[in-house]
This record gives sequence, C-alpha cells and structure tokens, in this order.
Amino acid sequence: MKKLVILFTAIFISTTAFGQAKKEGVQIYKPQADAKADIAAAVAKAAKENKHVLLQVGGNWCTWCIAFHNLVDSTATLKKYINDNFETVLVNYSPENKNESVLAGLGYPQRFGFPVFVILDGKGKVLHIENSSYLETEEVGANGKKKVGHDVKKITSFLKGWTRAAVDPETYEAKAK
Repeated sequence: MKKLVILFTAIFISTTAFGQAKKEGVQIYKPQADAKADIAAAVAKAAKENKHVLLQVGGNWCTWCIAFHNLVDSTATLKKYINDNFETVLVNYSPENKNESVLAGLGYPQRFGFPVFVILDGKGKVLHIENSSYLETEEVGANGKKKVGHDVKKITSFLKGWTRAAVDPETYEAKAK
C-alpha cells in the first residue's frame, strides 16, 4: 500500500509540474502589451524606413502561432527578408487580452483563425489580411502523411507580394511599357 501511495504521489507531482511548465512555457506574445501603441510605433518607423508593417495576430496558447514564429526565427533568409522589408508586431489574442477594439479597426482578422497576418502601409492602412492556412506546407513525410507546419516558399511568396516596392506602381509601370 505504501508503494502505491508513493507511486500516485509521484504521478501527481510530475503531472502538476508538467502542467505548470506548459502553462508558463513560451511567452512570445505579451497580453499586457498596448497593441495600439505598438502598431502606431511600427507604422511610424515603417514610414521613415520605406517599409510596410507585418502584424502577426495570435497568442501563446496557439501552437501554430509559436511554430510560425520559431520557423521564422530558425530560417535566416526568411528572418532577414522580413526584417529588411517590414516592421513586425505580434498582436496578442488571448483570454487575458483579446485586443478587440484594435482587431475591429483592422477588419476583424481573427475571423480567419490563428495565426493571422495583417499588412499595413506606412500610414497604418490595412493592405491585406492573410489566412495562415494558405501558407501551410503540402509536403508529405516518410509516413505518407502531410507534414504539419508552414512552407517557407509560400511565406516568402506572400511577403514578396506585399512589400512597399511590390505595391508601388512606380516600380512596375516601367516594366509594362
């Protein structure tokens, strides 16, 4: 009986510790952040640097959001491309702070699920909202099942279509002549 009590105690402690570790895990998004102020600062900086703003809306609870963030962090070419062409803001959506008024002003991008990406110009105007499911990989693993995650080529293609230069008519009018 004593061994059984010790076993259940060990299971309880390890389960409790794992639950807390998971809860306190990744903290990429900041629920306490002032999204409106962060976006305004990014817009002002983007205007000065001739860039657009890339908003990644999601939360620390969202495994796809964390996976996307980690993919960008671990892919040097993608990270550089984003840094060279966009000011980035992570906009939190969680029970602690849904940023409802900010998201309403952006056209309710959360309707597409999470993460969702919003491209703003240097004046703060919404240019595009991207459903991240369109950026998922089609790659099939050795087990014959579709791999889970986003595709770097699809992400890059999406981003290339929304840089400041890509939407500036002066950069492509000459090619049409």
